[in-house]
Amino acid sequence: MSERVISWHANPSTPRYVPPPGAVDAHCHVFGPMGRFPFSAKAKYLPEDAGPDALFALRDRLGFDRNVIVQASCHGTDNAATLDAIARSGSKARGVAAVDPGISAEDLEALHLGGIRGVRFNFLKRLVDDAPKDRFLDVARRLPSGWHVVIYFEADILEELRAFMDAIPVPLVIDHMGRPDVTQGPDGTDMRAFRRLLESRADIWFKATCPDRLDPTGDPWNAFADFVAPLVADYPERCLWGTDWPHPNMQEMIPDDGHLVDMIPRIAPNSAAQHRLLVTNPMRLYWADEG
Repeated sequence: MSERVISWHANPSTPRYVPPPGAVDAHCHVFGPMGRFPFSAKAKYLPEDAGPDALFALRDRLGFDRNVIVQASCHGTDNAATLDAIARSGSKARGVAAVDPGISAEDLEALHLGGIRGVRFNFLKRLVDDAPKDRFLDVARRLPSGWHVVIYFEADILEELRAFMDAIPVPLVIDHMGRPDVTQGPDGTDMRAFRRLLESRADIWFKATCPDRLDPTGDPWNAFADFVAPLVADYPERCLWGTDWPHPNMQEMIPDDGHLVDMIPRIAPNSAAQHRLLVTNPMRLYWADEG
């Protein structure tokens, strides 16, 4: 693997929608820069650099105040690039790490001091070679106080993961709603299964994110809006939103980030819902120490 790829829009539009003060982009990533933070030898893709300067410039352009930076799979379990971005954010970023299951308590505490507030378990076979549930559970039981677990999977293995998720003793956040088939509509099989998961425990959150990944009808992603709006309405205290910039592996269908922001009022149609989605909920999960 030698060719480096670009998966983000070079000149995204300015969104029509203006986020409320304090809005958080609660799902984004950084890539490199490779000269300082080499990519993992196991990486399934090799991106061009998309570092914190570019991320924070996009944050300001889109009208957001803070970021939650999620460790990208191309960096493996070396969280140095994510920690560097958090350190350079001026206290405006927190993070989610990917860790080796054998990580020590001391190293977990160091991540906490660096601004990490969760750990991500990735079950996408095209991105990771091994996802040992028993060792992940051991990590989940040893997390610092106030952390949560983020789980990334596709809808067809949701039932297979239920026992694993039930055993995790901290709050859960489901990336991209478990990648459902949004073309099934809000009453489809995937949505019914996901709602059963949400009803199984009160501390499961979800990211109402990635219309560009989930909606094959394309921009303006009407199927996504129809699918997600009822979910946000029914679980207003447990939803998060993010750009997913720089959109790993989306080089064939690069989304316009301004258009992604304009999805927000379509899934959260009033100011109260938007404030919960963009401010109250992510602040409660990632900046609880600020009161």
